[in-house]
Amino acid sequence: MLSGKTAIVTGSNSGIGLAIAEALAADGANIVVNSFTDGSADHAIATRIAKEHGVEAVYLKADMSKGVECRDLVERTVARFGGVDILVNNAGIQHVSPIEDFPVEKWDAIIAINLTAAFHTTAVALPHMKAAGWGRIVNIASAHGLRASPNKSAYVAAKHGIVGLTKTVALEAAGLGVTCNAVCPGFVLTPLVETQITDRMAELGLDRETTIRDVILEKQPSKQFATVEQIAAATAFLASDAAAQITGTTLSIDGGWTAA
Repeated sequence: MLSGKTAIVTGSNSGIGLAIAEALAADGANIVVNSFTDGSADHAIATRIAKEHGVEAVYLKADMSKGVECRDLVERTVARFGGVDILVNNAGIQHVSPIEDFPVEKWDAIIAINLTAAFHTTAVALPHMKAAGWGRIVNIASAHGLRASPNKSAYVAAKHGIVGLTKTVALEAAGLGVTCNAVCPGFVLTPLVETQITDRMAELGLDRETTIRDVILEKQPSKQFATVEQIAAATAFLASDAAAQITGTTLSIDGGWTAA
């Protein structure tokens, strides 16, 4: 379905990003795996994806907090594969604190990685997509791109910004064969969330089931986590020809969180 296409997935050596890279590779796309580290395990991920799915895959280190590296990631991809057809802006970090105590350096890092990085990668990738007459940009936003929560000022601001950026890029690319959409997950069971569960269990003295149902998934009416595979499948759909007329929208995968 995506044979001959090339996809960049930022922040893709684990979690949601890795699942997205796997799903796009399964559909035939060549894959650029990315994170800010540069170890043998990172490169092994690309080697495995290439072998398992019969595509080309490489690992390219780039620190998404640095604009020049964001832009260079796209240019290196074009140099390696001759173009970039699919861009998934997935890299993100989080910090929780009341705004009056929020560390300035954490604010700057969250805005840089969760929002500004997508500006840089899109600005470089979009001209290549327009020239080719085909392109898919999928931004991994969040339910927090549509709703706010206390103590998450930087994350909520960045994810709201990603939704706005998505709409603007969609309008600028409309009619040129290029779409831009945002996927908005609620809580997804990832290693990071597992850590949150453990921390909250210790803090509140609750068992795991109660912590998940009443604390972690308080705002998620289904009381079930989304899975990384579900987020990946939605992203792969938005990258497909079936989604050619879906642009500038948000796709919520949040167990009903944003329905109210």
